[in-house]
Amino acid sequence: MSNFDRAFRFLIGEEGGYSADPHDPGGETKFGISKRAYPQLDIKSLTLDQAKAIYRRDYWDRLQLDARKYGPALVLFDCAVNQGVARAQALLSQVATSSQPFVIAFQAERALIYASLPTFARYGRGWMRRLLRTTLEAFTP
Repeated sequence: MSNFDRAFRFLIGEEGGYSADPHDPGGETKFGISKRAYPQLDIKSLTLDQAKAIYRRDYWDRLQLDARKYGPALVLFDCAVNQGVARAQALLSQVATSSQPFVIAFQAERALIYASLPTFARYGRGWMRRLLRTTLEAFTP
């Protein structure tokens, strides 16, 4: 199984199916694909294969994650999906010089960003749990 297929399978387990949470800034979502990011899509009708193609093209390939080992690729992919590609790229640059192991330093910076958001009180526990699950997965051979 390719690193992308493995990461996608993990990510879909985190993202789940259809949601129309009125408090979610992304609006209507399915498989983690939001109406805010993809206003032209019929989110309710989105298929898993379509979501996979979007994730491959707009997240994985944009970050050139085939060139990375699974663990770092996974946390960068998850960050791009949850916090945006630009944020993932910025954090990558920020932690590149850290003396901490990459995955730990990267996830710690993500946690600090989440904690600063006004929606943290509502979604923070879920975000922190996801960070921990993603970190554990990143270290799984």
